[in-house]
Amino acid sequence: MTTLREQHAWTTLPLVVGAPMRIIALPPLAVEVSAAGGLGFIGAGNNLDKLDGWLEQAAQMISEHKDLEAYRQSTGMLPIGFGYFNWAPTEDLEKAIAAVKKWKPVAVWQFGAHKNEDYALWAEKIRQAGGGRTKVWVQVGSVADAVEVGTNTKPDVLVVQGTDAGGHGLETGAGLITLLPEVADALQTAGLTDIKLVAAGGIIEGRGAAAALALGADAICLGTRLLASEEASVADAYRKEVLRASDGGTNTARTKLYDQLRGTTQWPANYNARGILNQSFHDSRSGMSVEDNKKLYEEAMEQGDAGWGFNGRITAYAGTGVGLVKSRMKASDIVREVQQKATQRLESFKLM
Repeated sequence: MTTLREQHAWTTLPLVVGAPMRIIALPPLAVEVSAAGGLGFIGAGNNLDKLDGWLEQAAQMISEHKDLEAYRQSTGMLPIGFGYFNWAPTEDLEKAIAAVKKWKPVAVWQFGAHKNEDYALWAEKIRQAGGGRTKVWVQVGSVADAVEVGTNTKPDVLVVQGTDAGGHGLETGAGLITLLPEVADALQTAGLTDIKLVAAGGIIEGRGAAAALALGADAICLGTRLLASEEASVADAYRKEVLRASDGGTNTARTKLYDQLRGTTQWPANYNARGILNQSFHDSRSGMSVEDNKKLYEEAMEQGDAGWGFNGRITAYAGTGVGLVKSRMKASDIVREVQQKATQRLESFKLM
């Protein structure tokens, strides 16, 4: 943890990372997370045409926060990062490299490559564009991928995502409680002990954060919890779905269906996504064809907020921890609450 703290001087421990959720984690959310002592990421996904404008907006917002602006002035680096999908076309990925060269974010998060060797190619471009100072993060979901990416790409950080995570990840895998320590052991065996580990998937509040840190994480990542933040760029009906849902192990599922309905089918074959169950899902299970289901989905998209909900059809990606998300809050308050409660939980064990 101290290494990441030294690299990002404005941050406080334990380090809370805001996931680069595609077109949900935009400048207001990323900057607010960093302003609270965390590390916020903009979720560019495959929308790299807008990345330069988002980073410009973030820079303007950073100037309004004394500590963040002081860091930027002293280092020339933006105290946020951005993430993108490696399956985006090469010409779009080059826009990410141009953005690194122009804005110097502290980190770039890669995810969703069709081949692990693609990470190494773009990691080298990121390092060159960032003058060796922009850190390379890569998200993985298996022990084998962690060792392969660690060996070939040598990222500064591996984001280790368990299958409880909302949104996209590996179709099959392990939960964080077994995945993270096995990854840590495998990296140690491979002599890759310099790579820092960020835990992702199922972490919602202080207890989960403390558990991940006890498993060996250097930082923890929040995704689903931040969907209910004031700054998340989501429809109000999406946010209400996150607050409504409970018992996420039975009321969310990993499936390719939601991508099929949305038309986002460029993901590698071994990926799917976890979302809250809705009528689209139930109809699919009852035998409705994807074609008929998609027509109803498109009709629901024209209904605004009425298209969401248990009886609705519009996708609300969220993880199994969604039932622990209880209220709408500012992202900064979420970060500080998680830090405080994780610290309290860890300190309580010293008394045992």
